[in-house]
Amino acid sequence: MKNKILTAIFLVFAFVAYGQTNPSYKYQRGYVKKDGTYVKPHMKTNTNVTNHDNYSTTNNQNIHTGTTGSRAKDFSPQAQNYGKGKTIHTGERGGQYYINEKSNKIYVPKRKN
Repeated sequence: MKNKILTAIFLVFAFVAYGQTNPSYKYQRGYVKKDGTYVKPHMKTNTNVTNHDNYSTTNNQNIHTGTTGSRAKDFSPQAQNYGKGKTIHTGERGGQYYINEKSNKIYVPKRKN
């Protein structure tokens, strides 16, 4: 009986720990960026309305590589540091970005305007 209780507690903890990341993911083929940088194939979370559950977001763990994310969460104080001094634009699907010196869009965590 004691083992069943401990197992149940462990399963609840595991569910909560992994509940932070988006359970819906897909394979991203390798590609070359406009600046010539090659991006290796990888698994990524499917697009949704927030970055709180992405593998790359702070405190979230990528279940495929074991790495921990480092990007600020949408609307967090840390998100205000991305693109400091640049005009932040909002795209038609809600993504926020600034234009860098090479005229490329650099997406940032969502900010409160």
